[in-house]
Amino acid sequence: MPADIVSLIWIGLGIGLLVYLIVGLKLHNIIALLLAGLFIAFAEGMPITKVVPTVEKGIGGVLSTLALIVIFGAIVGELMTESGASQQIADTIVSKMGRKYLSFALLIIGMIFGMSMFYEVAFLITAPLVISIAQEAKIPYMRLIIPTVAGATMGHSIFPPQPGPMALVTAFHADIAQVYIWGFVVVIPTIICSGILVRHFITGLDSMPLGNVMKPAPKKPKNELPSFGISLLVPLLPAIIIIISSLFKSISSEQSMVYKVMSFLGSADISMLITVIIAMIVFGYARGKSGKQVTAQLTKAIQGISNVLLVIAAGGVMKEVIIDTGVGNIIVQMFGKLPVSPFILAWLITVLIRILTGQGAVAAITAAGIVAPMVTMMHVSPVLMVLACACGSNTMTLMYDGGFLLFQQSFGISLKDTFKTWDALELVNSVVGLAMVLLLSLFVH
Repeated sequence: MPADIVSLIWIGLGIGLLVYLIVGLKLHNIIALLLAGLFIAFAEGMPITKVVPTVEKGIGGVLSTLALIVIFGAIVGELMTESGASQQIADTIVSKMGRKYLSFALLIIGMIFGMSMFYEVAFLITAPLVISIAQEAKIPYMRLIIPTVAGATMGHSIFPPQPGPMALVTAFHADIAQVYIWGFVVVIPTIICSGILVRHFITGLDSMPLGNVMKPAPKKPKNELPSFGISLLVPLLPAIIIIISSLFKSISSEQSMVYKVMSFLGSADISMLITVIIAMIVFGYARGKSGKQVTAQLTKAIQGISNVLLVIAAGGVMKEVIIDTGVGNIIVQMFGKLPVSPFILAWLITVLIRILTGQGAVAAITAAGIVAPMVTMMHVSPVLMVLACACGSNTMTLMYDGGFLLFQQSFGISLKDTFKTWDALELVNSVVGLAMVLLLSLFVH
């Protein structure tokens, strides 16, 4: 049997082992992910001296990019919840929009947050807010989480200045303005399908329990709530900083001090640190909280998110093992010469690599490297190639993907319910997005 097929079989068995350990033996996600990753490493013939460095690299890679972002996001969410800021936003939106249009409003909010900040930040800020809105409107929380997450994931996957879309724009030499224009054409029908329509096909949606990580604060008297303006400004602050930074960088030389300062301020960690400091002031000290009380809130937030962060880090081990075994290259070799539309090929390769590695940006960039020559050879639109890869990078995922684990662990739902919700909306995002790209290809060249 060819070695490439054997490698894919080992990967499949490793994923099957992961499912059995979690679902069958009820083993903790962290242990199951580590054991499944080690199984694949040894089965693929990884030298024993390389296994531990790969494990450390997988954990370290995730923690180095996500640790502070996840922690800061949790802190902001905790301060907003405890101060009543989330309640203020929920009360205002419910009173202005009413139950009828709440889902559509959250689609837009999710997309804006997803466009403007790193996905983990958007998720951790909006989730407590949406739960508060659901409580206020007396709607099962998952009915509002789905449209919010659908908008956030598509906004994050499609639009610059997010790292994945920016890398695709560079790889295909696409015009950013057109990426925004045609991106909105792709996104609008897609998130309506994945955020609104898909809910009609998910059984048990109204009875899904909510765990202990994401919970709204008890109701406070209206006169004790922060203003609506400041309540909304703080969670939007990372987006505002990042967008302003991007604008200044676009008109500045890379060697200029302005560019360097804006790169520093516009980074995810620093923009979130600034937001945390301001949140501590306006939602803590300015409201009469002592330093000890504010610190206690920060400690509570970090404790609440620690399990989520460690599970995501463990997922990084399996991801790193899969990458180091070269499965991505095997996929490329097997599917790189199929006689199909370059848009479908770009999407297909991206989807497969995303499922296997759990890395959306890595999957998109890898696929772009394979199909980029087709832009000139087959005279296809580079903008649509960007969108095809972007849609492929935003697809259904498995238990070692950070987004899957963040969703499942944050709400404390079962794996079955995570597949029914997270994977369903992500699959619809991906498939409908591709369909829109193919439709646009009839008119855009």
